[in-house]
Amino acid sequence: MRYRRALIGGATYFFTVNLANRSHHLLVDRIEDLREVVRDVRRAHPFEIVAWVVMPDHLHAIWQLPDDDDDFAMRWGLIKAGFSRRIPKDERIRPSRMKKGERGIWQRRFWEHLIRDDSDRQRHVDYIHYNPVKHGYVQRAVDWPFSTFHRFLRLGWVTADWGCQDDFTGDFGEPT
Repeated sequence: MRYRRALIGGATYFFTVNLANRSHHLLVDRIEDLREVVRDVRRAHPFEIVAWVVMPDHLHAIWQLPDDDDDFAMRWGLIKAGFSRRIPKDERIRPSRMKKGERGIWQRRFWEHLIRDDSDRQRHVDYIHYNPVKHGYVQRAVDWPFSTFHRFLRLGWVTADWGCQDDFTGDFGEPT
């Protein structure tokens, strides 16, 4: 089956990528492996990271692709494969995956959303940065170490009290 995707060179996209086993904490346990793989893929196939959060079992990201390039799927494939190669082979693999030579680390697909305008982009950036609070890992967005929130803070785009659970009333729901 071929999925319809909005493929536009130079566009900005929001992504959700999940581990196959949502009870694992593999992404934060192996954060340095993930960072190295992303750096390697970006060197070979550039893209700008607008925002990113790595949770224990999933991640959210916003990427801006180069002007003549719409191939985010290839980049995600390389990131997933590169990360998987660094993980010992101890996961259970379904026969369908085994037949295709796949590991059982990642869900096969990912969620992608074409960012439409500045408001849509800001809503998705906020969703990314608030995600650790939403899931109950921290009380404040600033307390989650695996997020571009810290870059935004250094640049003065947010304050350390942004996204505090006690006084944050925004209802993001799931991005559309």
